[in-house]
Amino acid sequence: MKIYIPMDSAAKALGAEEVVAAIRAAAPEAEIIRTGTRGMIWLEPLVEVEIDGVRHGYGLAKVGDVAGILDGSSAKALGPVEDLDWMKRQTRLTFARVGLIDPLDLADYAAHGGLIGLRRAIAMSGAEIVAEVTKSGLRGRGGAGFPTGIKWKTVHDADAPQKYIVCNADEGDSGTFADRMIMEGDPFTLIEGMAIAGLAVGATRGYVYLRSEYPDATAVMRRAVEIARGAGVLGADVLGSGRTFDMEIRVGAGAYVCGEETALLNSLEGKRGVVRAKPPLPALEGFLGRPTVVNNVISLATVPVIFEKGAEYYADFGLGRSRGTVTLQIAGNVARGGLFETAFGITLGEVVNDLGGGTMTGRPVKAVQVGGPLGAYVPVGNFDVPLGYEELDAKGGLLGHAGLVVFDDSADLLQMARFAMEFCAVESCGKCTPCRIGAVRGVETIDRIAAGDGAAIPLLTDLCETMKDGSLCALGGFTPFPVMSALTHFPNDFATQKEAAE
Repeated sequence: MKIYIPMDSAAKALGAEEVVAAIRAAAPEAEIIRTGTRGMIWLEPLVEVEIDGVRHGYGLAKVGDVAGILDGSSAKALGPVEDLDWMKRQTRLTFARVGLIDPLDLADYAAHGGLIGLRRAIAMSGAEIVAEVTKSGLRGRGGAGFPTGIKWKTVHDADAPQKYIVCNADEGDSGTFADRMIMEGDPFTLIEGMAIAGLAVGATRGYVYLRSEYPDATAVMRRAVEIARGAGVLGADVLGSGRTFDMEIRVGAGAYVCGEETALLNSLEGKRGVVRAKPPLPALEGFLGRPTVVNNVISLATVPVIFEKGAEYYADFGLGRSRGTVTLQIAGNVARGGLFETAFGITLGEVVNDLGGGTMTGRPVKAVQVGGPLGAYVPVGNFDVPLGYEELDAKGGLLGHAGLVVFDDSADLLQMARFAMEFCAVESCGKCTPCRIGAVRGVETIDRIAAGDGAAIPLLTDLCETMKDGSLCALGGFTPFPVMSALTHFPNDFATQKEAAE
């Protein structure tokens, strides 16, 4: 009997290890295969039992359910996992193997399409690889949405004795977990993507900058790098090509601002994680002053798909300038939270009300914060907006890392606006005045409004404009998005505070 159980952090936090121990005790002859999560977090721990080659799921499994799972009588049976609505409605490209394979089995990875992209890239010149990525329309999935091909071409064209690939795995946004899911559930796709990037731009060295709050992901990635190196996927002779690319894992100390690429590079160099002024761009003077590609986990993990299936195949998904798929992370006060990968263009209303099933509390949805703690609060009236970079921007929003945090009608958006300013004040690196001082003054100003000083509202608006235009990086520059969206779309929350004080 083959039984699949996630070793993903979310599943473990919900009791997966206890279920595994119970199954081993009850059925020592069973073959237990640890996988990543399927992304249906509301069903974790999800136990899958293979029956005639088909994996049947048992959701929200507890130790007391083990006997019924083993003999097939459990009331928690879900049927074939691939037939579940959540799975059938997805377009899984980047996450195609997550939940299916043993993350540290390189042969299993290859059997499910792994390394095809790298072998194809080996036969191409650096310029041809860059052209393929450009043709795919892939954009940075970490927040800014910058075209990946343009960044790679800049590094490719730079003349330098050493170049680097740096993966930004400092996933610090609230409600986001896609990077962690990839690293814990399919680490070889990230390694393969970084190797292709190295071949593309002429970089022989790569680094994954991982956050210290992800110990499981760190352990899996380190072991995966060792396995890949031992199998010749990394090293002085990548898959027998005569070309060199190797990499290592570095762990940060836990600063949110190190998600900004230049602060990350400073931290990677052993310096204080403060933002650098640009220019020069990291693509020209990045890690140790050399040309450096800095890409997010999902961006790099998607590259092997593009080379396996072709740039045209990938670009065929999406809408407008948002090509391919978006990895939606549905969290907050929501009935069904998890990761859902689909083509760009799905509406926010479909995600929240249909896929997410509305709020966990059963109360009406009030708003969804899209794009992490620096993202705007989108009201229900704008739920018809299709999820794409430009489409959301036109509504005053920010797609960012595609994290969606749902709030019901009991949420106080004035207090959430205050939290955004307080978060910025706490996490600011202190390099620039608009962020360092502006966020502190923002908290004070919102407190004045909460105390009944309506005259402080124009001051808050002016302060947000100053932070947006004058901050050195996105931390101070994007903090106005949640603040102003709360003020614009939910004025009653601000007025109610004023009236209560009177």
